[in-house]
Amino acid sequence: MKRPPSNTLYGLFRSFRENNPIDHIPLPNLPSSNFGHGSRRHRKNSVSGVALTSFIEVDPSSHFPIQPKPASTARPGVAIGDYVLDLSAIAAAGLFNGPILRNSDCFYQPNLNKFLALGRPAWKEARATLQKLLSSTEPTLRDNQSLKQESLIPLSEVEMLLPVAIGDFTDFFSSMDHVHDCGAKISYKAGQAIPLKWYVGLGCHSTEIYSSIFDRLQIEQVLFRVRLDLPIAYHGRASSIVISGTDITRPRSIREVSLETFLRPRWGVGHCSLGGGLLYFGPATKLDFELKMAAVVGPGNELGNPVDVNEAADHIFGLVLMNGWIGTTISTWIVTLEALEPFSCDPPKKVIWTLPQQLAHLTINGCNLRPGDLFGTGTISGPEPESYGSLLELTWDKPLSLNGVTREFLEDGDEVIITGFSKGNGYKVGFGKCSGKIVPPP
Repeated sequence: MKRPPSNTLYGLFRSFRENNPIDHIPLPNLPSSNFGHGSRRHRKNSVSGVALTSFIEVDPSSHFPIQPKPASTARPGVAIGDYVLDLSAIAAAGLFNGPILRNSDCFYQPNLNKFLALGRPAWKEARATLQKLLSSTEPTLRDNQSLKQESLIPLSEVEMLLPVAIGDFTDFFSSMDHVHDCGAKISYKAGQAIPLKWYVGLGCHSTEIYSSIFDRLQIEQVLFRVRLDLPIAYHGRASSIVISGTDITRPRSIREVSLETFLRPRWGVGHCSLGGGLLYFGPATKLDFELKMAAVVGPGNELGNPVDVNEAADHIFGLVLMNGWIGTTISTWIVTLEALEPFSCDPPKKVIWTLPQQLAHLTINGCNLRPGDLFGTGTISGPEPESYGSLLELTWDKPLSLNGVTREFLEDGDEVIITGFSKGNGYKVGFGKCSGKIVPPP
């Protein structure tokens, strides 16, 4: 996807280049303590100019000599067309020369957290510098062949990594269309009512509306009441968040099954009964995906000091695509709020909370956020099938047929690819893709 230089998308990568010249750019004179456990860059593979050798005999053609591999370190970068621009190379060349970034080592870190912590003034300074450097009218990088070779790396030659160290992950509920569709699918059977707690958050209310028919008017009344409530969220595991392209292992689940299913050789373990049925534990058979967005937190707040909702946007660095299945997959590139500003519009009618409102609510009782924290929008769906955000909604009446394949839920080997972009003013800003393939459990 071709991207204009004015729309900065940040990510983290490792290069697979042989003899990558970027690994030998001299570091600026910064205190050694700034590098934590040591410099991210490879030092020259020599001692006093003598090439390193090992006392163990190593064939010259071996893949594993004593010298370190050029793909062993992570570097911050930005996407530009089919290339990634190495920000550590730009910093080493002294081109981040603004008042905030001139003496900063934030682009020599193994993730973007330190840069995110600097806040919006630093983000704007970096954006302005990169806009200028990547402009067709600016010769600084355009005419410097050596620096271009060192800093511009084809995306085909890099491995993308999680761009930030994620400390905490929270996922919100935002879409009333999604909660209605799923509530109806699960609960609205044979005259059963959709429980009120399905709309206002499981565990938040025990009241249910009992009626033989839960018509659309009653549903709308419930939805209106929820609009006046507080944002609902759950706290998830940050350790299982993975970058796009990572395989997802099918989870195991427990439920009641028929005797025929229970006796299948490859299914289930245990011999228990539950309410007269047979209890099954084994690979889940109804695995779904969920289409979401997620916000990456920039500067945090002190413990005990909530973030004012009017200032919350300044604590959001940017957005990624997210798939909230078993584990959580996010897209490779963080798209900054500044890049998305030209495309801003009012939210859909039934997406009931904004990102600033959700961030402010996270801190309402003094919880402290940290740079790199992630919070999701929850599954985003619309009222029509083409806007559904999960297979549960898409297969309400019948299985989904796509490219000659029929599915009700995900099977082993299936790959889900989510893409997204904003378009207008003669160009578009894309999020890349958020993908993962289902593999069987070990």
